Amino acid sequence: MQRFEGSVALITGASRGIGFAIARRITAEGGSVVVTGRDEAALERAVGELGERASGVAGRADDAGHQAAAVAHAVERFGGLNHLVNNAGINPAYGPLTGIDPDAARKILEVNVIAALAWTREAAAAGGLRSVVNMASIAGTAASPGIGFYGISKAALINLTSQLAEELAPRVRVNALAPAVVKSRFSKALYAGREAEAAAAYPLARLGAPEDVAGPAAFLLSQDAAWVTGQTLLVDGGASARLSW
Repeated sequence: MQRFEGSVALITGASRGIGFAIARRITAEGGSVVVTGRDEAALERAVGELGERASGVAGRADDAGHQAAAVAHAVERFGGLNHLVNNAGINPAYGPLTGIDPDAARKILEVNVIAALAWTREAAAAGGLRSVVNMASIAGTAASPGIGFYGISKAALINLTSQLAEELAPRVRVNALAPAVVKSRFSKALYAGREAEAAAAYPLARLGAPEDVAGPAAFLLSQDAAWVTGQTLLVDGGASARLSW
């Protein structure tokens, strides 16, 4: 399939993990990508692997100057911007909500929620935007001991998704993905040293891989999902089905 031929996507937090897998899927299907990340060396390696239809812009996801520069780069380098994936996210705080540092809580909201809104506004203002995918989490759909404030930020992102879908329609579709635990450096603390035990919680008997999220992301970005907006798709190995028993 060449669903993205002639189109341009910007993926934040894409030097590795889920973001990189999405970028690789889009380039494999004929699209061009601009990827962002804080680690310039890792970003350069990612661009080298993605090939000539990829370009990188280093910076912090919650920095307004970086947001404007990355969107402008997409337009200048590839002629426009059609798809946005708000993938960058942080979770610097573990433990009960009563013990969270307020500054850490504010930073989580800045990166996971407010930055997603800012990126979407910047991309929409450039013209040509057709679809947005926000990277939420299964933690945003229910209580998640140990990562409670991260879950709160993702619940806010899910609501932001539906709000933006309403406000940007009919020109731009906005959807979200809510993965369970995907094997990556970001989530390693949730399964390191106990992967078999963690995988046993899933009906499909394994943790996710970045590629398991890249496919659904490509679907929601593409015209295959032309009549889908305001939705949050759980990508969780069946975990939510098991919770509902």
